[in-house]
Amino acid sequence: MTPEPSYVDPDPAAPDPVALADPPRRRSGGVWLRVGAGLTALVLGAAAAAAHPPFGFLIGLLAYPALMLLAERTRTTRGAFGLGWLAGFAYFFISSWWVAEAFLVNAEAHAWMAPFAASLLPAGLALFWGAALAVYRRFHLAGHALRPLLFAVVFCGFEWLRGTILTGFPWNPAGAAWAAGSAASQFAAAAGVYGLSLITVAGACLIAPLFGPGRLKSRVGAAVLGGCLIGAMVIGGAYRLSMAQPEASDTTVRIVQADVEQQAKWDAANFEAIVQRYVNLTARPGAQVPDVIVWPEGALPVTANEAFARGSPVAAAMARALQPGQTLLAGLSRAEPAPEGELRYFNSLFALSDAGDAGLRVEAIYDKHRLVPFGEYLPLGDLMSRTGLRSLVHVPADFSAGPTPAPLSLPGLPDVQPLICYESLYPGFTPGGETRPAWIANVSNDAWFGRTSGPVQHLNLASFRAIETGLPMVRATPTGISALIDPWGRVVQGKRLEPGESGVIDARLPRPLGRTPYAVAGDLIFLAMMLAALAGALWPLRSRFSRVRSLSGN
Repeated sequence: MTPEPSYVDPDPAAPDPVALADPPRRRSGGVWLRVGAGLTALVLGAAAAAAHPPFGFLIGLLAYPALMLLAERTRTTRGAFGLGWLAGFAYFFISSWWVAEAFLVNAEAHAWMAPFAASLLPAGLALFWGAALAVYRRFHLAGHALRPLLFAVVFCGFEWLRGTILTGFPWNPAGAAWAAGSAASQFAAAAGVYGLSLITVAGACLIAPLFGPGRLKSRVGAAVLGGCLIGAMVIGGAYRLSMAQPEASDTTVRIVQADVEQQAKWDAANFEAIVQRYVNLTARPGAQVPDVIVWPEGALPVTANEAFARGSPVAAAMARALQPGQTLLAGLSRAEPAPEGELRYFNSLFALSDAGDAGLRVEAIYDKHRLVPFGEYLPLGDLMSRTGLRSLVHVPADFSAGPTPAPLSLPGLPDVQPLICYESLYPGFTPGGETRPAWIANVSNDAWFGRTSGPVQHLNLASFRAIETGLPMVRATPTGISALIDPWGRVVQGKRLEPGESGVIDARLPRPLGRTPYAVAGDLIFLAMMLAALAGALWPLRSRFSRVRSLSGN
């Protein structure tokens, strides 16, 4: 008889002491891995933000391929969303922290809201980055050398959504890291800032396969393709700039920067001094008599209704500052009765001329179309009023949105497209067809944001509208940065007033270029590029599709 073995199989239901000891170690290690990945995502988001003005560390563009690889290495789509959100939070916090400065103008009443503004805005915008990494993680083609094209398509698609849905907030898209007026930025004339973003993200991310598995030849080829994309963009832009021949028109413009801090406008004792400062700068003798004078948004701490009331000393002072034939573009708020009897408020740009004994004549009015949420109106305003939240955020009445932006035709001047404040962030507001204007007037009240990075970035982003349209831009702000920008997005030499400076810029308005491809086709070129990149990303799967078709045919 063969003896029974002394070894007895354990009860499958019995706990394994080794297994019991292992999970905590695994869980502990997994936690630290997730913490490390989260910190890495924060650093990468900060690095990407540092590529933008005023920092300009373009090496930060390498954060995009690093984010792509980080998303690929996460175990779940939810994990990729979290990493994308963390990177986006860091990116948008550094890019837009300056919004908190506006709540410190009247610190006693509003300072408590500053931390919420500085954190909630980037937290909301970061959702788009989280969604982009989650979608890429779900559908990425593991091991394929051209998968960065899919990442670029998904990422830039969500960036376009960020600038579009719910009125959008297109602050610092990836392509705007190239300073406006630089060689690389010229690609915006063909495909807009979103097309520039697509080339930037795709070109940077195509180096990522070098650090992963796959055939070496394919990985090197992808990196070479990325280098060619960036190189062609820079070389093409440099050639465009080398061929630039700026020409001055017959129109002389004066930009007025009175350097009036936002806090000063809240003190009634400063009212007369503020009016006099603007009037004196407007009437200051110069080498040339300006044809048009441009004041910034919200130049005076008074509505147009009050300024232009019968017998108003403000209107009289403004009329005295103008010479016959001159036009003043002045940013002022205004009110008008609504059909239901209440008042509607508008953030407006007035075109004014001196009508002699009759005083000021209003030649035209442009009402701001794209309003700032929580600054100029409250989303769900009726609900906010009923619940009492309106009083908490100190927006007693909403501004009303004006009609779709359209150029103004003014006597003796080339047609102009006004853009008020952050309307200059949005591509496509300036028509490129038969109604195309000859120049853009961007008036803004950047005094709310003090001497932070906000006004520097705003100037850079606004200048892309000049590149996209091939039109010169006149930019007026109360405290800086005011500038004259040529159709290539460059600040004209010597025609810039820095924060804290008071003075005027006198210059002949540059002539516009011919219609750019972007002015003609708008975002259709960007859409075509997205489809081409998506086709390139799916190209490695062509053999799979062929096999599927052959099997289905059998």
